[in-house]
Parts: sequence; C-alpha cells; structure tokens
Amino acid sequence: MLLNDRSPAVVGAAAAAFASVCPYNLSLVGRNYRKLCEILPDVEEWGQIVLIGILLRYVIARHGLVKESIMYSLQCTESSHSAKDGSDVDSGLVKESTDLSGTCDSEFVNTVSRCYMEGPDEYLSRSSYANRESFELNGAQFTSGKSNDDVKILLYSTSPLLWSNNSAVVLAAAGVHWVMAPKEDVKRIIKPILYLLRSSNASKYVVLRNIQVFAKAMPSLFAPYFEDFFIFSSESYQIKALKLEILSYIATDSSISSIFKEFQDYIRDPDRRFAADTVAAIGLCVQRLPKMAHICVDGLLALTRQEFVTEDFGFEDQEAGILTQVIMSIKSIIKQDPPSHEKVIIQLVRRLDSVKVPAARAMIIWMVGEYSSLGEIIPRMLTTVLKYLAWGFPSEAPETKLQILNTVCKVLEGATGDDLWTFKKIFSYLIELAECDLNYDLRDRARLLKKLPSCNLVSLGLEEETNDLPENDLLHIVAECILGRQTRKVKPESFSYRYYLPGSLSQIVLHAAPGYEPLPKPCSLLLDDLNVAEGTSEMKRAADYSGTDDYGSSSDPSDEESASDYGSQRSVTESSGSDRGDDSEFTSEGNYNADPLIQISDIGNASENQNGVSQSSPANLGELMSNKALESWLDEQPGSSNPGLPKQSQVRISSARISVGDVGKRVKQKSYSLLDPASGNGLKVDYSFSSEISSISRLLVCIEVFFKNCSSEIISEITLVDEESNRAFDSADKTAVVNESSLTSSDDVPTLVPMESIVSLEPGQTTRRILQVRFHHHLLPLKLALYCDGKKLPIKLRPDIGYFVKPLPMDVEVFIDKESRLPGMFEYARSCTFTDHIVELNKENGDSLLVKDKFLAICESLALKMLSNANLCLVSVDMPIATNLDDASGLRLRFSSEILSSWIPCLITIGVEGKCTDPLNLSIKVNCEETVFGLNLLNRIANFLVEPALS
Repeated sequence: MLLNDRSPAVVGAAAAAFASVCPYNLSLVGRNYRKLCEILPDVEEWGQIVLIGILLRYVIARHGLVKESIMYSLQCTESSHSAKDGSDVDSGLVKESTDLSGTCDSEFVNTVSRCYMEGPDEYLSRSSYANRESFELNGAQFTSGKSNDDVKILLYSTSPLLWSNNSAVVLAAAGVHWVMAPKEDVKRIIKPILYLLRSSNASKYVVLRNIQVFAKAMPSLFAPYFEDFFIFSSESYQIKALKLEILSYIATDSSISSIFKEFQDYIRDPDRRFAADTVAAIGLCVQRLPKMAHICVDGLLALTRQEFVTEDFGFEDQEAGILTQVIMSIKSIIKQDPPSHEKVIIQLVRRLDSVKVPAARAMIIWMVGEYSSLGEIIPRMLTTVLKYLAWGFPSEAPETKLQILNTVCKVLEGATGDDLWTFKKIFSYLIELAECDLNYDLRDRARLLKKLPSCNLVSLGLEEETNDLPENDLLHIVAECILGRQTRKVKPESFSYRYYLPGSLSQIVLHAAPGYEPLPKPCSLLLDDLNVAEGTSEMKRAADYSGTDDYGSSSDPSDEESASDYGSQRSVTESSGSDRGDDSEFTSEGNYNADPLIQISDIGNASENQNGVSQSSPANLGELMSNKALESWLDEQPGSSNPGLPKQSQVRISSARISVGDVGKRVKQKSYSLLDPASGNGLKVDYSFSSEISSISRLLVCIEVFFKNCSSEIISEITLVDEESNRAFDSADKTAVVNESSLTSSDDVPTLVPMESIVSLEPGQTTRRILQVRFHHHLLPLKLALYCDGKKLPIKLRPDIGYFVKPLPMDVEVFIDKESRLPGMFEYARSCTFTDHIVELNKENGDSLLVKDKFLAICESLALKMLSNANLCLVSVDMPIATNLDDASGLRLRFSSEILSSWIPCLITIGVEGKCTDPLNLSIKVNCEETVFGLNLLNRIANFLVEPALS
C-alpha cells in the first residue's frame, strides 16, 4: 500500500520498512517498480539509499545480470566452452571478454562478483577450488541492458543521483552502474566519485575503499585521473596507504614517470611506515609494467646504500622495515626475468656484509640458493659466499640461519665438478653447528636436511651403496620437491580476501556487518510468483482498505507507567470456600478429572462457544481420523501469520488445532482491596471486575463489590457514591433507575450508576453488589465516596483495561482475515516469561496415578491466566506436531475481543517458545486500530502473565 503512495516522503519510509520487515519479498516491488524508479529522485536522501538497494535486488532477481556489464566477463572466461555446445552465450561477447587482459583483471572480477551474489562467507568457506564450478551461470540468467526496459529505467533514474550532495547516495547509485551498466557506460561514475575525494577525511576513506575495488577490477577507468590520487602530507596514514595501492593499480606507461617522481618524495616522508609502503607500491608497479624494471631496480638498490643499512647496531625498526621491503620488491622484480637481473643479484650479495637486518639478509641468501646456476659469475662466487656464511653462522639470527641451511642444500643439490667436495665440507660443518643450536626449529631443520639423499652422501660417503637402494629414486624426488626450484605457480591474488557490495558498511570494516545481504541469485524471482503475488485476494483487500484508512498513530506517555498501577494493588486470592456460589460445584477434583480440559477436535469445532468450548467426545475420535479431518488438522502453518520473518527463514511446521474444554467455569477472577477493616472501622470492601456486560450503556464496566463486616457491631447505611458528582442522596433507601433509552449520548451516562444501599450488615456477614461504572480513562483511577454509619470514607477504584473489552466470538478464518487487515502501525508485540505451568506439572508429577500431557497443562495454564485477567474469547489453540515431546515451541493461542466504548475489534495472539518443563518465552501480539488502547492492553497482558499464579 505505502510503496504505491504518491508522496515521496511516504515511499522513502515505506522502503525502509520493507527492507527491515520483508527484504526477501521482492514480488511486492514488481507491481510498483516503474513508479518507484520515477519517484526515486524526489525521495529524501536516506530513503534513496534504501530504495536503490531494493530496486537493484529486484532487477537482478527478476531479469538477471546484464550481458554487456563487467560482471559478465568473469562467467565467459570460465564458461566459454558452453558457447561451443550451443548455449545462449554470445560468442562475440566471449571474444571481447578474453581480450580484456589489459583493461580488466578477470580473475579479480570473478572473485568480487562471486562475493556480491554468493555471499563472501559462503564462497570463502569452500574447502577446495573444485567446488567453484557449482556457481556457474548460464546464458538464461543474463539479460541485455540495451533492450531490457527495467534495466534501462533503473540506470536512467539513478544517473542524476550520481551528483547528489550526499556521499552515500552517490556510492549507492555508483554501485548500481558498477553492477548493471554496460562496460562502456561505467565510466560515468568516475567523476562523481572523484569529486567525493574533496569531502571530509571520513568520507574520503569510505570512497577510497570502494575505488580500491573498482580500480583493481578495471584499472583503465581511473588511469587518466592518477593525479587525483597524489598524496597530501596532512592526510592520515590509512588514506595514504589506500591511495598508494590505487596508484599501483592504475599506473600506465604514460603516467609511470610522474608517479615515480611522487614516490621519490614519499620515501622521504617522516612516517617511515608510509615510506615502506611506497617501496612496496614501486614493486607492484614494476610487476604491471615490466619495461620500468631496470629504472626501478636502480632506485631500489640506491636505497640499500643508506647510512642506516651499514650500521652494525642502533637502527630503528621502521628503518629496518624499509630495507626489508626494498629487498622484497627487488626479489619480486627479479622473479619476473632472472637472466636480465644477474648483476642485481651480484650487487646484493656484495652488500651482505653491510646489510644487518635479519629479514633482508635472509632474502638475499635465498636468492643466492635460488639462482645459484644463473649466468657465469654467480656459480664462480658460490664457494666464497658459502664460506663467508659458514664463518658467521653462529652470530646470525635464527631466520637467517634457516635460510643459510636451505641455500647450502640447494647449491649442493645441483653442484658438480671440483667445488662439490668443498660444498660437502661446508654443509657438514653447518649441520654440526645447527644440531647444537639453542633454537629447536634450527635443530629440527638440520635433522631433516641430514636425512635427505644428498646429505647422506655427503656425511657418510656411501654413494655406491645408496644408489642401489630401491627407495633412492623416490627420496631424490622428495628432495627436489623440497629444495628444487620446481615450485608451483601461485595465483597472485589470494582468495582469503572478502569483498562486499559498493557503498556498504561491510566493505569498510571487511566483514559482514549486521543487516548486510548479498545480491539475490539471478532470475530467482519467477514471473509466476510475481503474478500470484499481485493477484492475491489479500493484496486486493489491502488496496480496498487503503482507501478508507483514516486512522493515525498516537502515543501516550503513561504507557510505561501502567504496569506499576497494577503492581501496587493488593491481590486477594479467593478460596474454594468463598461465598460466590458459581465455583461450588467445581470444588470436587473428581468432577474435574471426569471431563478433560483439552480434547482433539476438527478445526470447525474450535470456536463453537464463546470461550472455545467443544462438546466433542473421545468416542468420536475415529471420525477425526478421516481424510477431511486430517487435512484440516494439519493445513495451517503457525508461522505464516508473522510477517516479520523473512521468506527464507520461515519453516513449515505441522500443527494440530485443538479445542479447549469448558474452562469458563474454572476461571477465578482476581480480587482487589478497596477498603481494609482498619481504615473502614471494621468494614472490609473487596472488588473484582465482572465478565458481565452492562445492559444500560456500552460505556459502563460491571464490577462485583463484596462488603464484609469484620467488627463485632452492626454497620448500617452503607452506600457508594461518586465523589465528584453534584447529586445528593436524600435518603438511604432512594435508588435511581437509569434506562438505556434515556441515554442519548456519552455525556448522559453517569460515572456511577447508583447502588442499592445496604441498610445494615451484621457482624461476620458478607453482602454482594454489582456496580456499573464509567471510567474517564482506562488507566486513571476513579474517586468514590463510601458512606457507612453516617461517615464518609474516600476511596479509589482502579481500572483494569482487561475488562474494557468484551468477548467477540469468531472463527479462526475470520480471525486471520481481520488480523491481515491490521498490519503495520496497528500491530504491537512484546515478549515475556511464563512460569505458571511449572507448578502445575510438578503437582501432576507427584501423583503417580495421574499424569497429564505437558502440552495440555501449558494450554490450560495460559488460557486460565488470560481469561482470569481479561474479558476475552478463546478462538483457537494450535499445538505443534513434533518428534520432541518436551519442546513447546510453536504452540499458539488466539483470543478475540471488542472494545466496549467503540466496538473496535482487538485481536491477541500468544506464541510459545521453549521446553515444557522450563520457563517459557511468550511473544504477545495485539492487533487493534486504537493505538493507545492496544499498547496499554499489551503492557497489561505481559504484566499479569509474568505474575505468579494464584494458589
């Protein structure tokens, strides 16, 4: 209803409610999709963000992804074989996607797209890469952005929002174009996003987080605008680090020279952590642009000649980090083309004596072993280098020692000629030193390397004997795998990264924030589901209802205070020997056990009487097992009436509708003290609200009042009058008679219908009177005056909102229909804990001859508690059918009533969660058009359900 409203403010609020209440029910958006797109620019800014997300999810769920978008290329690169098999994939697009290596990182886009639609947690939890094929999309799950009208109108409506004053709106609109726009049109998001970099540092960081993903997936988008990512000295380290990473992604042959000039200034920055990141960015740039390798290597080698490198001690950790990063960048550059960088390796080896940082020394030593056979100079200098390393081995750091052992093994594995014996002696010497080292990792590494085939040959000299061993070939293979250079090619991008939708909080904090949802599966919303949703009778009734909706929401500051009014009253428990004759026939327990409280019955019997009384007997149980009865018995889903649950989380739970026996006679009304004997000179006055309905006016509430003489003297002339009334009573026996026909309006209804006076009350005697009272408000007490023996005693009669309603009998189907007409602001919910059933179950467990069903005991306790504190009609009780007989979750009771003053229906639904023998969690829901009354009634129900049961 509200999504179809003409007011942009209402549409924005309705979109926020939709995203919170039923974000998966996208079929509701279909009938208003075009109107929502047209009204999108007029909605307030934060409503635009929510509405954009809803429309994007609807288009993907309804039509799928766009073939011309960047998200399509990832599927084509992995599923191009499907085109050969006659699938719907366009061969021209497949060819285009394979030629995007210079402008698009297809592997990275593949990862991002999977995270967008599959959810990062689901995707990253896969244990092997083989399962990745299960997410492949076929051509039927793609649509053309040039011919699909829904896609075109969404892109057209979000285009003006790219220049919004709100940064979040710009990112939301840019996210739509990033996912759905054709690749040639994605560039329109660049300038609006770059404009956001002029905003505050907080907004700038959020924008850069999203640009980081865009630039890595498609560097050509931001390559012409590299100067916008140059760093200012006043920026925070986090922003500097992001800009550095983006610059390394978008660097091109034409811009790399300008970027390197900037990097030279960044290396001199006082923040040495930022300088180390700059060195790492230089290495990334060279990996993307190999032509600049020699220039960059010369600059990096110059950094190794800084003064802090040659110091034996005293260098700071940050300076050491820079040197380590320099060697790491040089190492990554050399790996791209080792033969052309032989002299670089030689220069690094010559710097070993001056490089004192353990991590940097370890990497240089690794390069010695890795490229020991490279060129002509390195093999000739190996003997000198290994002797140098062996001579200083005891004084090296543990990580350097480990790398020295590995390097010597690698050199020995491929050594031949005259230097072999020298290498063996060096290796034996190092093994002996390592086996006596204090570091246990080093000792373990020495034992492992000693057991390798080449090591055994060195230490034992058993070449001839070991060559004949059958296991020798296998051991040599193991040695080559451990020490050899036949390493597997590792993908540069690890799949441990997480990527989230553009503009979301999750993309900033790098984990799924509360409320984050990935995009729906393409084409998951079928046309049949959309048509069914649009044509249901509930939607038609809702549309009719919207035309007559004249109600507004209101609040009462006394809602929270209502609970204390009832808690302060003194409750008086009625015993079985009370003067009220209504309960006398139920004092015998045998009569109660003869008629079971709850009987299994058909759905049609659930509302035969006012209190849900059913006359079905156990003799008719065979009739209940007929096909018709069984179908009606299991046809309702208890959770279906709760619109707050998402579609995916609703679970089909079978339930049986049962009818409650005649509990009306077992209801014990709660009594309150109106006047105690100490204040009333021996007169005790108690009152309780009656379930009777006044025959005079619908505004009057019936109250039973009990007068008891607790003194030893006769009390005479007892009467109750309205203190605020101007009427005077001339004589004690004068009684006013009020007819219903004489009351033409609410103003004519008296506050208190005059009570018949009590002439005299003997000691110990109790007399009962029925009062008909009109309260001014269902929360405010009524001031009365009690006259006895010529004395005036002021008293206060406190209202009970549970008796401002009367029972409204109805069928379950009518109840559900009325409930569906009272959603949104006419629905209120609250939770509480219920414990009355535990006492009842303990009583039954103590009697070995009588064991009552736990579900029946819970139903009895709940029904009696509700009917004893409010004038309601029990409509139905749904009991879950489950294998766990100790779990009461799914139990549901429905009560119906009608407000006395306005005849407006008031529906109450109670859901039960928890184990039968433990305190139960109750969810109470009230549907009522009178907002204030419904909220106060909800608070009252939750209040008395928590109270302990009357003994």
